[in-house]
Amino acid sequence: MRRDPLSFDDSARLADEVRQAIARHEPISIRGANTKAFLGRPVNTGAREIDTRTHRGIVSYDPSELVITARAGTPLAELNAALDEAGQMLPCEPPTYDGLATIGGAVASGLAGPRRPWAGSVRDFVLGCRVITGEGKHLRFGGQVMKNVAGFDVSRLMSGSFGCLGLITEVSLKVLPKPRASASLVIAMDASEAMRELSAWRRAALPVTGACFVDQALHVRLEGGTGSVRAAVDRIGGNVLDMRFWDDLREQRLGFFDDPRTLWRLSLPNATPLVDLPGAVLLDWAGAQRWLKSDAQVPDIRAIANAAGGHATCFTEHGSGEPFHPLPAPLMRLHEQLKARLDPHRIFNPGRMYAAY
Repeated sequence: MRRDPLSFDDSARLADEVRQAIARHEPISIRGANTKAFLGRPVNTGAREIDTRTHRGIVSYDPSELVITARAGTPLAELNAALDEAGQMLPCEPPTYDGLATIGGAVASGLAGPRRPWAGSVRDFVLGCRVITGEGKHLRFGGQVMKNVAGFDVSRLMSGSFGCLGLITEVSLKVLPKPRASASLVIAMDASEAMRELSAWRRAALPVTGACFVDQALHVRLEGGTGSVRAAVDRIGGNVLDMRFWDDLREQRLGFFDDPRTLWRLSLPNATPLVDLPGAVLLDWAGAQRWLKSDAQVPDIRAIANAAGGHATCFTEHGSGEPFHPLPAPLMRLHEQLKARLDPHRIFNPGRMYAAY
């Protein structure tokens, strides 16, 4: 396993800064490498920044246990390198943003890569975590330690919370062996035909772990046993695709993302039919995730997502006022109750997700 020469436990400093913020009733803005500053609302004016990158390093990793534990400031690229040496991977493949993203930020944002519909979300691989709470306590949740008396699975609540519920200091993640065989193919076809083919391959249980339609072609990744991958390649046909395509898709380096218009992510139920979208579209996750480059009005885009039973998130820095899809009143009340329970002094990233959250 690779060792990080900069490995350092800086949790005492982080906890002290949180306690000082509580005592002063001072909001704080939690950041790692700041690679996802474009996503979400700006933290309320006057918040004091706390940088987690000095708190870094892999704490424990035994490949035979399929669990890795790392401090929040550890670069995700470093964690992936350690897993790769052991022939393992984090299946949800969160973006690394040119190797700068931290594991704490990956969990806090909950962003996952092309394999997500077939392997699971970031939340699904979080076994436990250590968190500095809204009371200034440094606690461990999940895994083999304590059960939270409030009944919350706190470690999984942290995934996708954007730092609004606590400061993550350490994360334990379930990992898996890399597949024995893999192949990538590209097949020229239109979007309707691509959706029909994907439905047929789903019914046939082909080992698909990536499906993206862009530039009038369906791009497919197959992973699994040697025999099953070979049989799927024979059935699907097409041309060989460089496996780096999936890294470029995950990191938003494809030419599609160079379009200067606002970038939207529409998350829709599986097998949602094609709908007319006002701009350039890339289909990912076999159509469940639809990237849209558009100058259309925010209400129009969100109305389309609502009608399809999904939601729309703006991925252009603070470009839409409310980047996250408005929640129904019952869900917003639940968010507010969680915030009140876990961050009673309302110091963690206030306003990052919603104006009142």
